[in-house]
Amino acid sequence: MNEARVAEILGSPVVDRRPVGGGYTPAERWVVRLANERSAFVKVGVNELTAEWLRVEYRMYSDLRAPFMAELLGWADEDGAPMLILEDLSTCTWPPPWTDGRVASVLASLAQVAATPPPAWLPRASDDPWIGEGWSQVAEDPAPLLSTGIVSADWLEQALPMLMAAGGPSVLDGAALCHFDVRSDNLCFRADGSAVLVDWNFAELSNARLDIAFWLPSLLLEGGPSPESVLPDAAPEAAVVAGFFASRCGLPVIPDAPAVRDFQRRQLQVALPWACGELGIPEP
Repeated sequence: MNEARVAEILGSPVVDRRPVGGGYTPAERWVVRLANERSAFVKVGVNELTAEWLRVEYRMYSDLRAPFMAELLGWADEDGAPMLILEDLSTCTWPPPWTDGRVASVLASLAQVAATPPPAWLPRASDDPWIGEGWSQVAEDPAPLLSTGIVSADWLEQALPMLMAAGGPSVLDGAALCHFDVRSDNLCFRADGSAVLVDWNFAELSNARLDIAFWLPSLLLEGGPSPESVLPDAAPEAAVVAGFFASRCGLPVIPDAPAVRDFQRRQLQVALPWACGELGIPEP
């Protein structure tokens, strides 16, 4: 982190800084304290992928100001290491634990997200294969999923046609703004209980129910309610979510993000029974 550049942007010298843990990428994260007694959160891209994600995130903060977003304080993009400066949310409440009130607050914020006019440049999820082609990818190469031991080849042969049909590309159709990375390390609660979402680099236009659906496996893993109790009658969305994790959790470990595959596997172990229950498929 370039402290002199931060001081120039914020108009006060940096007198202290501390690293912020969490996240699944190697991007640098800092909370800085300034001589004028203000504080700020600074995120720095450290490789080509995190730099590009940070540029997308900056566009979102530049073009979209809403109560469910942090305040944009500054930006620099020099020497291939872009730096995003946001309000410091470290004094907010970061889950878990989860309560009914906190779950309701996230759902209320996601409803606000879906109702917010999106930036004109934002892509549609239906035009982007990274979300909705999970089961098709499993059909093309089932070996990574089978290597996890979560499903057997016999079970997959029987269940795959129904999962592919339920979680087809049409489920992604929609024009609502979606965050598409809702989980506890990407959200917090202000003093009034309202939820704030961070890390907007995966945002796209899609079916708003998918934004909720992708959150629910991690919610249950952290002691929250079951997916079906939060989003009932969600066979198509559950199938898409399960396919997303099924197509990825058995792939090689990502060197810069070694914890991702295990987290994807654990989310699949929630999402797949959810999808099976919604579709009347025997669980593996």
